[in-house]
Amino acid sequence: MPRKWTFTPHDAGRIAGLASAMNCSPLLAQVLLARGLETAEAARGFVEAKMQQLHSPDDMPGLSNAADRIVAAVREKRRITIYGDYDVDGVTATSILWHCLKLAGAEVDYYIPCRMEEGYGLNEQALRELHSQDPNRIVVTVDCGICSVHEAAVAKELGLELIVTDHHTMDKQLPDAAELVHPRLPGSKYPFPDLCGAGVAFKLAWGICQRLGDGQKASPRMREYLKTAVGLAAMGTVADVVPLVGENRIIVRYGLSTLVEKSTPGLGMLMRVAGVEKQEELTAEDIGFSLAPRINAAGRLGQARLAVELLTTDNLQRAAQLADYVDQLNKNRQTVERRIYKQAKDMVDAHPEWEHHGAIVLASDDWHPGVIGIVASRIAENFERPAIMIALNGETGIGQGSGRSFANFDLHSGMAACSQYLVGFGGHKAAAGLRIEEGQVEAFRDALVAYIRENHVFSEDDTELAVDAEVSLPDLTNRAVKELEWLGPFGAGHPRPVFCASSVELFDAPTKMGGGDRHLSMRVRHGQKSYRCIAFGKGHWADEIAEVNGPINICFSAGLNRYRGYESVELRLIDWQPAAAPVVRTM
Repeated sequence: MPRKWTFTPHDAGRIAGLASAMNCSPLLAQVLLARGLETAEAARGFVEAKMQQLHSPDDMPGLSNAADRIVAAVREKRRITIYGDYDVDGVTATSILWHCLKLAGAEVDYYIPCRMEEGYGLNEQALRELHSQDPNRIVVTVDCGICSVHEAAVAKELGLELIVTDHHTMDKQLPDAAELVHPRLPGSKYPFPDLCGAGVAFKLAWGICQRLGDGQKASPRMREYLKTAVGLAAMGTVADVVPLVGENRIIVRYGLSTLVEKSTPGLGMLMRVAGVEKQEELTAEDIGFSLAPRINAAGRLGQARLAVELLTTDNLQRAAQLADYVDQLNKNRQTVERRIYKQAKDMVDAHPEWEHHGAIVLASDDWHPGVIGIVASRIAENFERPAIMIALNGETGIGQGSGRSFANFDLHSGMAACSQYLVGFGGHKAAAGLRIEEGQVEAFRDALVAYIRENHVFSEDDTELAVDAEVSLPDLTNRAVKELEWLGPFGAGHPRPVFCASSVELFDAPTKMGGGDRHLSMRVRHGQKSYRCIAFGKGHWADEIAEVNGPINICFSAGLNRYRGYESVELRLIDWQPAAAPVVRTM
């Protein structure tokens, strides 16, 4: 589906005025205006976002009572079990709360369900086992539980005190737990609804620290801990792909600076195996592409408890062993991912009747349930429609599925509309999971395709590409591109500035690179200056661009590539078209 490029109106006078007031390049000023920051005061407020702008923990629904209960449990020496999820968000949320309670002198442990055997969320058998071991314990969920109505009822029947903290989309019926902590509970007036599970856990830990202090301020030791905790919260925030605006942007902005300090042995060793330990500054991309995949691999391959141990151990030797292990798991995950992706593409190619389906639903008993979510994302991007991958279990006859949306389709609502074919489901608009009987896969596929056909029409507006500025490539000086980092960190909901350049010439032939020729590399130029241009996951563009007889128009983001002390501007290609094609400048 061709993407429509939309442009912000260019006002040279306003750009010059803001550039002068901010003492910045016209390029940054134009981006600030494109992002709705029209005055120097508004721009500085955004650029200089401070931790003091975070909302009070007690503003979050249920948090005050939950913090009171947990502090009471600490003082009564009751065991506190943190029940986490197995992805990066859940692992970091578990680690945040564990560190907090350990410093408070609590009797604390954690339980992470096995992805393959227990699946997502609260597990009835696990709750029964925890109760049998210690009926007086208190269980606190992080990043899960808001849809666990049955499991909460079991806990209540057992007399097991349960506190649920979560951020996922909830059902009409809420679990009957001792306390629910969620930024979007019915009637909530919490100003920022888009925290991830680690963000909620950070707020809960903050509230606990306040209560262990003087009621308003944490003790000096707990304040130092909270600086470390914001780094872990930043990892969960980036990895869970929540919008990097508001509180999320502040958490990641300050969390990146604390991660550089390697405040725990595990963080230091994780950064070592990820190849970022010597960097003086980290970016959200370093989390997304280097740190988070290694933590995620542990959960995807059934070893999430080891990832929590990595982030909580104070033993340097053990941290080194665990970091090497999760690094190897990540390499294994990449191998499995490539195999499944090829199988999935071959499966779609073998069914031409699916060409006009509004969604892709694939199933196989040869797929690893821990990797299908990543592959679903790549399939959705490749075929430009929502994709659901289902790993079937031949012994139980139950499939575990993971889906990723495309072009603003509400995947969670789509699953809800077809829930009669599912054992269970959960998630949110962009990503969701499900459990399904093998015999219901075809019926579910037909129902989802029918629902999309009747309720959602995909158009080029759904894949609209907002361009911050049209530029000539020589405008992208090292200084101007470095200034763009003032707007960071970048991620979901707040992407790197997007630029367009028309009639760009190829300096050399496009080439494919990376495992399986997945990526594109080429050099482009305007005038005498050339720039390296790369596109991840778009290796197939190399042949298409090479066939164009003449210049091309490119849409891209710009960054600095640092190598052996030398900095150069590098372009990341987002979209392209032959220069002969008219650029539609939609304002």
